[in-house]
Amino acid sequence: METRVRWGVAGAVMVVCAALAGPAAAGETNVAVAANFTEAAKEIATLFSAETEHQAVLSFGSTGQLYTQITQDAPFEVFLAADDDRPAKAIAEGYGVEGSSFTYAIGKLVLWSSEADLVKDQATLKAGDFQKIAVANPETAPYGTAAVEAMKALGVYDALKNKIVQGNNIAQTYQFVETANAELGFVAKAQLAGNESGSRWEVPGDLYNPIKQDAVLLKKGEANDAARAFVAFLRSPAALAVIEKYGYGVESAN
Repeated sequence: METRVRWGVAGAVMVVCAALAGPAAAGETNVAVAANFTEAAKEIATLFSAETEHQAVLSFGSTGQLYTQITQDAPFEVFLAADDDRPAKAIAEGYGVEGSSFTYAIGKLVLWSSEADLVKDQATLKAGDFQKIAVANPETAPYGTAAVEAMKALGVYDALKNKIVQGNNIAQTYQFVETANAELGFVAKAQLAGNESGSRWEVPGDLYNPIKQDAVLLKKGEANDAARAFVAFLRSPAALAVIEKYGYGVESAN
């Protein structure tokens, strides 16, 4: 079954629409997705369409930016955040459906460079032999928060803070490193799936708070069969296999 993918831009948010070829899909849902989950979400949306004939329209951005849009009446019906704070806040502030949130993925932080020999381990940060290090905005991007926590835990943040180049989200942070606008940077492990280039160090999980990425059904999607089906599909074996393939952890009691 062929799947067509259409790309567009809406403000600072990248939008992907996945639709089945042939007859119209049974339903459609608008899903706000944290930027680190881009490739996994696209693959899951394709599987979801094939399985249910529903269509998922995916919008990507930083978790903070997306949540702001949700509070400003954006048409999102499902929210896949890069933290567990914003989904809980969505429920508390009346935007999310009570009892619908759960952890769909556990993120992992990696220090990465497109240069083959630059990144060794934490010693790379302590030596500081580079001009720029890319970090996602810690105010809006949970991976940026985790990066700052890791640097502070290693006692290098004060020495490196003037070298930080800040991305709006983890996708832009990855681009800074990929294009050598920064020699190295903190990215999501999932962004490096299938990419063996450069050098990297997976940051030990005890250096930052767990990046629990929660999903929540939003009030706008409560009566939409497609939205509810997408949330359910995220917990299916097919979706979990994709999530793990991209380097995320999953909760055993998902």
